Amino acid sequence: MHDILTVTLNPTVDLSTSVAHVVPGDKLRCAPPVTDPGGGGINVSRAIRLLGGESRALVALGGHNGDKLRALLEHEGIRLIPLVAPGETRMSLAVTDSTSGEQFRFVLPGPIWNEAGLKATLAAVTTAVPEAGYVVISGSLPRGLPEDFTERVCAKIGSRGARVLADTSGPALTRLAEARDAVPYVLRMDGLEAEELAGRALPDRKDSADFASELVARGVASIVVIARGAEGNVLAAEGLRLHVAAAKVPVRSLVGAGDSFVGAFVLALARGADLARALQWGAAAASAAVMTDATALCTREDTEALLDRCPVTGI
Repeated sequence: MHDILTVTLNPTVDLSTSVAHVVPGDKLRCAPPVTDPGGGGINVSRAIRLLGGESRALVALGGHNGDKLRALLEHEGIRLIPLVAPGETRMSLAVTDSTSGEQFRFVLPGPIWNEAGLKATLAAVTTAVPEAGYVVISGSLPRGLPEDFTERVCAKIGSRGARVLADTSGPALTRLAEARDAVPYVLRMDGLEAEELAGRALPDRKDSADFASELVARGVASIVVIARGAEGNVLAAEGLRLHVAAAKVPVRSLVGAGDSFVGAFVLALARGADLARALQWGAAAASAAVMTDATALCTREDTEALLDRCPVTGI
């Protein structure tokens, strides 16, 4: 199996709870909170471990929240590579209205980075990168880091033979979609992000596959994955267009579905699976994740049980 390194520079300590009704003005008496480590790359590493795999997690930590996050990760058995953040690690709060089932998510800002932090991060990633392995850059970038951060990582580690899977958003994603030189091996986005980049509606899976193929043809990435929510995921690579269906399951929370997909997908690739099988594992893990409460991720038992309910077809 190839090594996997995840990178999380804007992590969170996630608190989740529930109340009978979310209404303004009143004091809302909450259920006992659940505390989890959060952040894209962290959740990818957690999903990998839940699925029976191993990875290393490079995580920026700062202040008391950073100490809490480190303890949570160590408790879960995550192989941590700590990086000093330039300020207090952020927190987030997810509150579920027990009556309606709606979930309200509040994310506080994290620290602002500078050029020194950028250089330290690039050096840390370069040192930790697994030869011929996979590097997952997932989640939002901290304020102060340049939008071309992922491209810089790709340029730094290109000579090591490692492959980057990028799952980011906002200006950083827009920048990646315009890149030509140092590009990731896999670029993943959701349907709304894909429509914003395409500048047009993508109403069905063929439309998503067409746009993903356009990005591959332009050299943006070797593989492009577009999530289409309950419909599943579309993947395009040179000469290949695939759709995987999401399993029809009861939905309890959408939090963590994307990270579970990425964790299962990259773990399958690291174990030598082809793209169709990796796509199927990703869809099964995402389907398993939506069956869990609050910020919980997929389970190995549910993911394995759902594999056959996530068929892969060509487009």
